[in-house]
Amino acid sequence: MFEQGYDVRILCAICSRNVPSGNVTMAALSADMLESLREPGTSRISPSKLAALLDMQQQDLALLAGVHRNTVRLHPESPRLQAALRDLVRLLSAASAVQPDLQRLIFFIKNEPVPAFSYKTLLQVVQEARTDDAIAYLESVASGFVG
Repeated sequence: MFEQGYDVRILCAICSRNVPSGNVTMAALSADMLESLREPGTSRISPSKLAALLDMQQQDLALLAGVHRNTVRLHPESPRLQAALRDLVRLLSAASAVQPDLQRLIFFIKNEPVPAFSYKTLLQVVQEARTDDAIAYLESVASGFVG
């Protein structure tokens, strides 16, 4: 192990900043994460940046958002697309209380079948416009419910 006081720094996958390893949690980086997802010069979430964070193709993001695949690239300001992107950011934020490691968190929401939702993943639940249900589930898990 490291000696006490040894400052290990890693490169944050979200904001590309060096961060002391003891401080790498989603909660500590949520403001940086949100800023890193912003379209430059706007108040919009960048579909391409969020797709990259989630390691998915933009056409898959379009499917998840319920918009045409060209909307992601040509009309990122689309209200329907932006609402879906905000829901995904809400899901990431809620999931960080359960899994603070970013890579594990993304794996969890993309791949983990959840019995409470008929073994669908949390992304599938969000795609069904049930973000609030997914967040309520994550809050119950974070508070210690395991059944």
